[in-house]
Amino acid sequence: MPEYVLILIRSIAAFLVLLFLARIMGKKQLSQLTFFDYVVGITIGSIASTMSVDQNIKISNGIVSLAIWGLFPIILSLIGLKSRGFLQLTDGKPSIIIKDGEVLEDTMKKNQMAIDELMMLLREKDVFKLDDVQMAVFEANGELSVMKRADMEPITPNFLGIKLKHENAPTLLIMDGHILYENLARLGYSKKWLIHEIAQKGASTEKDVFIAQVDGNKKVYVDLYEDKSE
Repeated sequence: MPEYVLILIRSIAAFLVLLFLARIMGKKQLSQLTFFDYVVGITIGSIASTMSVDQNIKISNGIVSLAIWGLFPIILSLIGLKSRGFLQLTDGKPSIIIKDGEVLEDTMKKNQMAIDELMMLLREKDVFKLDDVQMAVFEANGELSVMKRADMEPITPNFLGIKLKHENAPTLLIMDGHILYENLARLGYSKKWLIHEIAQKGASTEKDVFIAQVDGNKKVYVDLYEDKSE
């Protein structure tokens, strides 16, 4: 069998195993990674790539190795659900970097965080002045959670004692020229009503519409395949 065919077969096998492992490992692997998740991800990727091109390694051995590294973090996660101490051992724990407006230098040193890095993380949270921060927590996944001082928080209707009317979440009614009848029925709207609404936006039929969405106030947003310039 030609070498390129073997590489193709091995690569497909590695991809399918990785896809299966990604599904059973859950969404956590797709979110911000902890140090442990980072190590597991790199190792699994390295095993898969080696399995694809190194013909000295049996496919069965590569699959077993991938399965072990895929199931191992799942088992550890289940243990972590039962033991907070074990979870902190594998995933780490958050550290308070700023408390009551004071920067904790010792904590920064323990986390090997430079002042420039702290300022960068604060700017990512739209904070440019240290004086605006009440508390900042360096999370286990490397993100910085920031609580601003009370007088720096934006004014909300709740703060002013104003009660707002509950509004339902916007719902898609047309996608790629196809009416989503299930959503239409759930909201109690008819196809006739929808056709009338999109006609006001310049569409002859639903086939002219790329996306149509309705909000809680019955306001319909329509994006046509061929947007008409005014």
